[in-house]
Amino acid sequence: MKTRIFLYLFIFSSLIALYLYVSSAKRVEAIDKTNTELKITIEQLEDSLRTTQIKALDLQYFSLENNDDALAYYDHLSLEDPARYIADKLIETNETKGDNPLVPYEGMENDFKINKIKVLNHKWIIADFSDGKYWGELFIQYELKDNLSVDFSLADYLLYTRSN
Repeated sequence: MKTRIFLYLFIFSSLIALYLYVSSAKRVEAIDKTNTELKITIEQLEDSLRTTQIKALDLQYFSLENNDDALAYYDHLSLEDPARYIADKLIETNETKGDNPLVPYEGMENDFKINKIKVLNHKWIIADFSDGKYWGELFIQYELKDNLSVDFSLADYLLYTRSN
């Protein structure tokens, strides 16, 4: 009787050991598969990040901040960020009552105001304007003088038409 109990315990223990071995092998296989999938995802994300960084560098090509030759024109001025200073001066033109004086159109829904500004170099700015419903773009020439005043002159413009 004692031998049968030991035999049953041995068989039962063997079955538990077999079950644990099989389940752990499946778990290891599942973890390896997940690791492989995660490595592939990481590689794809790194490639996507590199592509995005390259696009960002391309977008920054036409900007005063990254143009050393254009920035050299402002070395004698004590400006920490000339592009920000010029953009702020252009935004100040929005403070006039009514439409912005640089926008050659009258606002249809509200007053036309300048929204976004990109200082391209030491002479040119591209800007976006809108009245809330209609919008357009401006190409502006500017001159930053030694007394830190800025003269703006409109070079070209366009107003987008809505097609219904």
